[in-house]
This record gives sequence, C-alpha cells and structure tokens, in this order.
Amino acid sequence: MKAVRIHAYGGPETLHYDDVPIPVPGKGEVLIQVHAAAVNPIDWKIREGWLQQVFNYPLPVIVGTDVAGVVHAIGEGVTTLRPGQAVYGVVDMTLSGAYAEYAVGHEWAIAPKPETLDYIHAASVPVVALTAWQALFEVGQLQSGQSILIHGAAGGVGSFAVQFAKAKGIQAIGTASGQNIDYVRELGAAQVIDYNATAFEQATSEVDMVLDLVGGETQTRSWNMLKPGGILVSTATPPSKEIAEQRGVRAAMMMVQPNASQLAEISNLIDAGLAKTLVENVFPLAEAQQAQQLSQQGHPRGKIVLQVI
Repeated sequence: MKAVRIHAYGGPETLHYDDVPIPVPGKGEVLIQVHAAAVNPIDWKIREGWLQQVFNYPLPVIVGTDVAGVVHAIGEGVTTLRPGQAVYGVVDMTLSGAYAEYAVGHEWAIAPKPETLDYIHAASVPVVALTAWQALFEVGQLQSGQSILIHGAAGGVGSFAVQFAKAKGIQAIGTASGQNIDYVRELGAAQVIDYNATAFEQATSEVDMVLDLVGGETQTRSWNMLKPGGILVSTATPPSKEIAEQRGVRAAMMMVQPNASQLAEISNLIDAGLAKTLVENVFPLAEAQQAQQLSQQGHPRGKIVLQVI
C-alpha cells in the first residue's frame, strides 16, 4: 500500500510517499481501508521532533491519527464493528498512522461514521470534536444553564465547543478575529468578542468555565473571568494550580483520549443537525508535504484533509 512516513525529524521534506506492507489487525483491532485522513497541527509537531518526550516513535513511522473509511478486516474479539462498515475515529501511530491506504485502529477508538457526512468531512471530526467534548463534559463537568468562555472559537476545537455547548443548553461566549465573528455566531455562540478590537474582560461577565485554546497572555488574563469554583481548562499551556487555589477556582491541562462511545454521541449530534464541520482544503495523499506546510502556516478556520480514495 501507499503511505506517508516520517523518515527523520525535520521539515516537510522528511515526509516520504512510500510503498509499505498492509498492516494486519491484532486482537481488539480493526483494519480500515482509508478514504480520507485529516491533517492536524500535532502531525507536523511530531514530524518536527517537538514532542519526542511524549511521542517517541521509532522511525520511519506513518503519520496521522484522524481517519474515515471502511472496515476491511477485524481482529480477534472485535464485536462492535464489522467488515464493510463505514467508520471514523482515531488510529494509533504505534500501530499504523492515518496517512495511508490502510490503517489499524483499536476497536475502542473507532465508531460508525455520521450518516450525513462524506468521508472527507468525517475525517475532519474525531480529534477536534473529542477534544471539545472531553474538555466541556469530562474535565469541565459543564451542565445545562452554565456558561463558558471559549478562546479560539473559530478553530477546529473551538467551533465544536461552541456547538456542543449550544446543543446542551450551555451559554457559549467566544473570542475570535474580526473576520470570524459572523462564523462563530452562526455556530451558536450567544456572544462573540473580536479580540483585536475589545478586551474580553471588559466585554462579558464571569463564567463557569474558560476553555483556553490559545495560551500565553490570553490565559493569564482569563483567571479574572471565572466565577468562584469555576474551572480553566487549557489545551495550550499548563495553567497554574497555585493561582487557581489562590483564587478559589480549578485548573486543568488536558490531552484528548480516543473514545468510540463519545464519537457515537458526536455522530448523533451531527446527524441531528446540531453540529457541523468545515473543511477548507483537500489534498491527495501524495501531497502530504504541501498539506502540512499549509497547516504549519497557521489555519484558524476550517480543516485540511488528505483524500485517499
């Protein structure tokens, strides 16, 4: 099969379009014929070698985690998925990455694809949607009637956070650049703040949760936005537990975990018209170098996807 592999840590030129054997699913695993794979910032961060302490893969390694396709074969003990089934989910790069014609994933990380999405759009969903879901409902423990301030509301994670909040009766306030104000409002935000024009601290009242997808100074300024007992959750910069304790609030740094049952819930919301995804650029698999270059330039709105079939 064809696959895109990292041969050395460095720039896009270290990605090679290779011929490799089709992987074999082991116990509890599924082999997916890949139709599309999303390009996420973590993909090029791994390629650059930034995350070797966390993701220390033996090279060469097939890159990518977000996948949509059809189950080609199942390993021993798999009961929830069957050959021929359209699926999406998160594959494990230690088994087989997503930038390939076939990929192996754990049964517990793969779910039936939303019926209303094609493979390209389905591939854009798993990592960003799971990150938003887990931030709001696992880490943040948000309930209907509460409120959330989302920094980076127009991005992949932020856009799903806005939509999930709206769907669950949570008031969503988003910060975004001026060009994305209308987009975030259309997603369901009760209020959208142009961070280039207005200091968010002066534009809205205290909230139950801040979702920080930006880090740095934005996070520092966000402590003042929390109600007593509120929580600041970040995917960007580890927030200070000491500051949180001093202020009578909570803080958490989070990293997404694959979860098929949550993907099934997300599929239900998508198929009910309560959440949507935006794909802005599609590249053939052989042009993964160019796709990662575009991602690395900064891509605030819309996903980049590799089309395999």
